[in-house]
Amino acid sequence: MLTRLLKASVLTSFAFFSLNATQFDVQAQKDKKELVKYFEAKFQDPYKNKNTFFPYSPEEELKDGYEKGLKHMDFGIGSYSYAKDAKEQYEAIKEFPPYEDKIEDGEELYTKEFANGNSLKTCFPDPTIGGDYPYFDTNRKEVISLTTAINECLESNNEKKWNAKKGKMATFQAFLAYSTAEAQKKMNIKIPTKEAQEAYERGKEYYYTQRGYLKLSCATCHIQGAGQRVRNEKLSPLLGQITHFPVYRLKWGGLGTLERRMSGCVKDQGQVPPKNDSKQMHELLYFMAYMSNDMPIDGPDVRK
Repeated sequence: MLTRLLKASVLTSFAFFSLNATQFDVQAQKDKKELVKYFEAKFQDPYKNKNTFFPYSPEEELKDGYEKGLKHMDFGIGSYSYAKDAKEQYEAIKEFPPYEDKIEDGEELYTKEFANGNSLKTCFPDPTIGGDYPYFDTNRKEVISLTTAINECLESNNEKKWNAKKGKMATFQAFLAYSTAEAQKKMNIKIPTKEAQEAYERGKEYYYTQRGYLKLSCATCHIQGAGQRVRNEKLSPLLGQITHFPVYRLKWGGLGTLERRMSGCVKDQGQVPPKNDSKQMHELLYFMAYMSNDMPIDGPDVRK
């Protein structure tokens, strides 16, 4: 199954079809369906399937350290969905989440007036939009991330842009994510045009392409390697990987955006990460977001 998925990513990276407006996500739907099948099979019983998916993991850990029988929506909490020990710690931290006060701070940023009398609420009248980004702007013919949309709102109102990785940006996004989760909305990424389809394919190509001196790809860790232990942590799955951002990482001691996490992850692979507001970053996030389509928004959240 994984071989088919990887082969499809290569064969379809530059193969685009002449489809009508309701069919541009046909390949993306197939990709997501295959991904769900792969992860459900992988975590149906890690010990039983050790030779296929976990050939280098200790047998005792595979027997006792993993949840079994996971289904599509279970993966929304990342590696905590299958790592028993980590899940217990996660649930304990969630009792008194360290980001709780940031949600209120984000709401204050939402309603605070700019010098011209407008506010972020002027640009985003509905705060339950966490599952709609990144989206493909059919007029501009490009992918727009939530971070970029927020900074464009600030600039258009003669305000200074925010740091794309942390601070006010992460705090405001925490409020948007919380509002979206409270409204019980899900990831809702569209591929409306041929140009959008091409952007999706480029994002997929980036995710699966090995690069850097370590010759790793995003898929190396978060598809093939999902569930494998690296030092003291099990690697997270692509499914549901962006539904919980921004996150409070214990390593950071604060909230960070999806761009911050992706940049750090790419650096860990021995690569130079795309710039936060670049076309490459936007299209990578577009692909990742589509792979989490229909999964509930559950941010902000906490990670180690």
